[in-house]
Amino acid sequence: MTEEKLKTQKNKNPWSWIPTLYFAEGLPYAIVITVSVIMYKRLGISNADIALYTSWLYLPWVIKPLWSPIVDVLKTKRVWIYTMQLLIGAGMAGVAFTIPMPDFFQFTLAFFWLIAFSSATHDISADGFYMLALSESQQSFFVGIRSTFYRVAMIAGQGLLVIFAGYLESTLALEPAELKVVANPNKFFEETIKIDSISAKQLQGNLRLIANPSYLEISTRPQTRESADFYSNFAHNFNIMNGFIKEPGVISDTTTRTDLVGNIGIMKFYLSKQPGKDNEYIVNLDYIVGNYGIKVIEGKSLKFTAYNWNKPAFAVFQLDSTIAKKTEATFKAQVNRVPLAWVFTFAVVGVLFVLFFIYHKTILPKPVSDKHVGVNRQSSVIKEFFRTFFRFFEKKKIIIVIAFLLLFHFGEAQLVKMAAPFMLDNREIGGLGLTTSDVGFIYGTIGIIALIIGGLLGGFAISRKGLRFWIWPMLIAINVPDLLYVYLAYTQPVNIWIIYSCVAVEQFGYGFGFTAYIMYMIYVSEGEYKTSHYAIATGFMALGMMLPGMISGLIQEAIGYKFFFVWVVIAAIPSFLIAKFIPLEYQFGKKKLTE
Repeated sequence: MTEEKLKTQKNKNPWSWIPTLYFAEGLPYAIVITVSVIMYKRLGISNADIALYTSWLYLPWVIKPLWSPIVDVLKTKRVWIYTMQLLIGAGMAGVAFTIPMPDFFQFTLAFFWLIAFSSATHDISADGFYMLALSESQQSFFVGIRSTFYRVAMIAGQGLLVIFAGYLESTLALEPAELKVVANPNKFFEETIKIDSISAKQLQGNLRLIANPSYLEISTRPQTRESADFYSNFAHNFNIMNGFIKEPGVISDTTTRTDLVGNIGIMKFYLSKQPGKDNEYIVNLDYIVGNYGIKVIEGKSLKFTAYNWNKPAFAVFQLDSTIAKKTEATFKAQVNRVPLAWVFTFAVVGVLFVLFFIYHKTILPKPVSDKHVGVNRQSSVIKEFFRTFFRFFEKKKIIIVIAFLLLFHFGEAQLVKMAAPFMLDNREIGGLGLTTSDVGFIYGTIGIIALIIGGLLGGFAISRKGLRFWIWPMLIAINVPDLLYVYLAYTQPVNIWIIYSCVAVEQFGYGFGFTAYIMYMIYVSEGEYKTSHYAIATGFMALGMMLPGMISGLIQEAIGYKFFFVWVVIAAIPSFLIAKFIPLEYQFGKKKLTE
């Protein structure tokens, strides 16, 4: 190492830039891959569209080996690092700016693509800079530090950032109201239906949602479809007239509808006072717990403004015709401003990356070895680049190796995409009905901690017995805990600690089992082009996550959550079959991890 490089490193303590650099590397990946799924779910995008389009966002990490030579040829790694951080910040700001737009899905996806490509390029330049700016002893010392702060970024992205968004959702919202609807065989029909259109008076105190009544009893005695349609159509048309809903709907033919149906009841909603002229409040009426036979057939989503705040918005509840005994269901009327919460969230992250840009532009050292190849050597770099690819595909049993890399987490990749939507979806459609903050806490804290512990134990286990000994137990560890999601889908437990425990066990198994995959990529990469071949292997890893994830939403919507998680377990079978034929030295893992 030259005296100049030693002097540069002495002046720039690695502690001043390695933690922030690898935090900045992990955060955009967590946001693009995980947070985007939760955001789109909260903004009302379907599971099929979420799975398909967010899975494509893996692509930059799949193909990043293809443009890694450009990072060598053009500019220094240091310049690439802070330039990509500025682009990531711009992408985050773009997401925040376009969320309120009517076509927000297309626009935000475009900015997520910008963030994904910038983040993948940042990975290449940051990892290269790490090797150039540090001596071998420093690289060994700080390898655990960089890994730790990358994991901290994952916790911050998947956990703290989602919790923050959930906090904003609740802060920017009005306090939710719990409503109880009771099916009562002793209730007379005449007392069930009460409709009027009298405007409410302004009340003192903070702006809040008023439900009248908040405890609604409905007679279990059936009524004619003609009568039920009359009241539901009245409520629907009144809601349209006053701007609570936009859909025109279809007026039912009530002249010959004499068959009997379940009885209905009507609840009215107001705001306690007039909001600001530009403020809109969306009331979502969600099932919480109780008898599934009590359903909302009108008024599930109502929009209040400064012009209709004191007019009654009608919600119509209908009993299943089979209900004969006294039973009840609880609903939550929640007024939220979800888009605004996510605007603030991404604006904060955008500002954070601008600060990263300023900080790293100032603090990153300037090692003399950090030089771009230059135009005069471009042809030789490209020639060497293609040689690395040819050598990778000449490896022993390469087709089986690639199949293993693609199929190792074929089931788990589908579960990962649908886990958050499953947690957020209402119970009446098969989900768990959790809040955004609940999901952030589950996957960003409990889940990540269990994942890290599993990964540490997996590395220790392989160091003692070798990869060949552990590969089958680790395949079991990564796939069998998926059965816990089958249990969650079929039982829909209300106790949050049961959900926490199931996710913790599944994430621990994933962390423990995924160690085998990482070690096998290292095994496959052995040889002259270790760094490049490892990058290619990680590309196949990302592809193995992207392709199953793309179809997971379509499968879930076609068969429902219960059968979807059963399918996830079945989808793990190919990984067990292909593992029997992969090339693997018996002692691999012991020596490597000891070193």
